[in-house]
Amino acid sequence: MTKKVVVKLAIRDLKEKQKAMKAVSSLPGIESLAMDMNEKKLTVIGDVDPVQVVSKLRKFWYTDIVTVGPAKEPEKKKENEKKDDGKKEDENEQIAELLKLYKNYNPYYTQNFRIYSAEENPNSCVIC
Repeated sequence: MTKKVVVKLAIRDLKEKQKAMKAVSSLPGIESLAMDMNEKKLTVIGDVDPVQVVSKLRKFWYTDIVTVGPAKEPEKKKENEKKDDGKKEDENEQIAELLKLYKNYNPYYTQNFRIYSAEENPNSCVIC
């Protein structure tokens, strides 16, 4: 029986987030992990004991169990009910959401860096 366990953690930054997810991911029976940094909540879905999840996390952080319950299966949507305009808007929203998640996951690769050549910078050192 799959369960959904939501745990609130006292973490401060992305490094601690990675450490928490790595600690919990070593438990057997986990289907998915998700972390909300705004609310500092870790969501674990799978056939896992909530006590084991909390005991892994309490070694490093103050931990509270928010909810434990059955995992809901995603509802299947009928394609006939959607309109063509609705599909385009849904796709744009999904792309925007994925871009936002990617920027949160990997902030260093999404920054714009400009590469300068020696011809553009007169103070650069070039050994010929």
